[in-house]
Amino acid sequence: MKITRLAGLLPVLLLTACHGAGQPEASVRNDVPTEWKFNFFTPQALPAVVTFVAILDAGGTDYRFNTLDSTKALYDVVGEWNDRARALNGHWNHVKQPPRHILFCWDSLIDEKVYETRLTLPDAVVDKMRKPSVYKDYQGNIGYYDNIQIGLAPEGKIAVWLRGIGSQPNFRVTPSVLKTVSGDKLELCKGITKSDFSYGYDKDIIEFIKGKAYPYGNW
Repeated sequence: MKITRLAGLLPVLLLTACHGAGQPEASVRNDVPTEWKFNFFTPQALPAVVTFVAILDAGGTDYRFNTLDSTKALYDVVGEWNDRARALNGHWNHVKQPPRHILFCWDSLIDEKVYETRLTLPDAVVDKMRKPSVYKDYQGNIGYYDNIQIGLAPEGKIAVWLRGIGSQPNFRVTPSVLKTVSGDKLELCKGITKSDFSYGYDKDIIEFIKGKAYPYGNW
């Protein structure tokens, strides 16, 4: 992972929303998150792999991730999204303040396509991630929405949640900007991956999609 404060990130990413200048660090409290995580996942047997991520967080810091946690398939996500499925926390995918703008490149193995997705989280969602929740975690501590979960589905479909606190369901988010492109419309993601998708599907994927109609669910 590479972290910079390059003022030129937004023109490169073509993100249109404005952001504020970096804010001074508040005094650290034990119950306040020191990092916010982001995780990608797919439905069962509809694999995809995220290959690059650029994030501008709420404090104005620009992050570039070339090494990422694996994109997990969640076996309780079949046919449609649900608000209970949770991707595991990872090692690489985290930033120091809530993400505001996210751009990521991903290979949809089920679609045999490279996609480029840009999303912006609304101010109200960023504010929600900063503040303590009314819910407690499993240890009875003050809970924070400090984990973003992004689902990747066939046809380049994307869904976003804040991970639920304790036993609460995940909180579904509607990005203020959400755009996914592929093919000759790729910009930053053009040439990021060398995948040519020539290896075909694994046996478990072939078995899963047998008799189903693409895109294998309602995403």
